[in-house]
Amino acid sequence: MVTDAVDQARLTVEGMTLAFGKRVVQRDLSFSVQPGSIFAVMGESGCGKSTVLKALIGLITPTAGRRVVAGENYDAAAPARRREIGRDFGVLFQNGALWSSLTVAENVALPLQMFTSLRPSAIDALVRVKLALVGLAPVGDRMPAELSGGMRKRAGLARALALDPGCLFLDEPSAGLDPITAKRMDDLILELRDGLGATIVIVSHELPSLFAICDDGIFLDAKTHSAIAHGAPRDLRDGCDHPTVRAFMTRALPPTEVLQENGHGGL
Repeated sequence: MVTDAVDQARLTVEGMTLAFGKRVVQRDLSFSVQPGSIFAVMGESGCGKSTVLKALIGLITPTAGRRVVAGENYDAAAPARRREIGRDFGVLFQNGALWSSLTVAENVALPLQMFTSLRPSAIDALVRVKLALVGLAPVGDRMPAELSGGMRKRAGLARALALDPGCLFLDEPSAGLDPITAKRMDDLILELRDGLGATIVIVSHELPSLFAICDDGIFLDAKTHSAIAHGAPRDLRDGCDHPTVRAFMTRALPPTEVLQENGHGGL
């Protein structure tokens, strides 16, 4: 049975555990992503952020728990229905994940060619629209190798937008970018949310971006393999008492590590 609260959320995770054999990545995760929000999956390197993202978009199956998408139990759906649900997802992988042998425009056109019956002329027109949305209208005929890191990410974002998804999943969208380019990416994400009404899930450890654009989120802990905090990144920075979360949000060492660095508390 899907409750009213779950039905109103764009995406809900209930009791999700992710494990590979005996190795548990994260256990008993529960959270909801509200329509039109920008939701952050945060945590230190190695805590399982990208694994959680893969589970959210259906690339891996949880060991336990369920995923509810727009009120529909994804885990109870037939495989064909899962594929239909997945077509409402747009995904930006790290570094853009563009096909190196295709031009930028051909990369953006690929989902339209695979999943629609549109004529080539209509696809070309849509590709131009998507590239314009991310500020890449003049570079459709370039190869990915000719683009800067920020441009490759924007090209990947244009491809993620190709099928007009209701939910965007962005894996480290500003990682590796200089501060100015990262700020432009943040502004673009906000424009897409506000202009298209998309719900956005971001995996990131880039604090300036998290504070600037995210409405809500969860903080994953690598030691306990669980979510140890929920809330907007700004609120966690200003009000969370958990030492790991506070250290992460303020770029300070946890108290135990400070003691070890000063020669105290070691074995």
